Amino acid sequence: MATTTARDTPGTHNPSISAQTVRNRLREAGLRACRPVVRQVLTRHHQQQRRLWAQTHLRWTRQEWQKVLFTDESRFCLTRGDGRIRVYRRRNERYTEACTLERDRFGGGGSVMVWGGISHHHRTELVVIAGNLNALRYREDILLPHVVPFMHAHPDMILQQDNATSHTACSVREFLHDSNVNVLPWPAKSPDLNPIEHVWDLLDRRVRARAILPRNVQELAGALVKEWGNISQQELTNLVQSMRRRCTAVLQAAGGHTRY
Repeated sequence: MATTTARDTPGTHNPSISAQTVRNRLREAGLRACRPVVRQVLTRHHQQQRRLWAQTHLRWTRQEWQKVLFTDESRFCLTRGDGRIRVYRRRNERYTEACTLERDRFGGGGSVMVWGGISHHHRTELVVIAGNLNALRYREDILLPHVVPFMHAHPDMILQQDNATSHTACSVREFLHDSNVNVLPWPAKSPDLNPIEHVWDLLDRRVRARAILPRNVQELAGALVKEWGNISQQELTNLVQSMRRRCTAVLQAAGGHTRY
């Protein structure tokens, strides 16, 4: 960022230079401000677990990936929370360490949390979550009315979910076991392995491209549900078919960040 560059760069005549000076000089050199890539912090343990998981599932066939229901929650904001953060980079430097931010989530303004699931041939309903998600609400509002009926209708399917506390609570694990729902083991801090993350980005862009933008959280929730149904199944299928490439990317990065 310009402020970081100014702080770390000594001036020719003065002990320090301003961030605006940095912006001016970079602009003269043809460098423009860009939104940064946002990534989660990966410890050595996280990288090791991601690498082991990728090694195991790299051998999965396309038919095996077709049996996975990829699920996740995401929060959508009326306003972009990261709108003021920009980095300056050259071509092909998008994923370099100096041009990325390691954070979990950005937020700002009113927001709506939703849950959804996709597979090679199917998708679930998009569920709007009232308030924050805890284990009880996850079990009663998502698993019981949506996941369990879906899995029983497709008995060869496997449920994928991340390691959020609402997913890994004892009551949730016992409920899934009693409901005969098979769960795919999942490495922590691995949103880049889940193809539904790209669906959230696609959904966000579709909502922001609407002729009339949502003015409140109720309109935002309605727009999200509408655009979820407008996403073609072929787009979802293409994302599921990228799982082998995702595993390969994790191995090439030694368990570190990938471009997905």
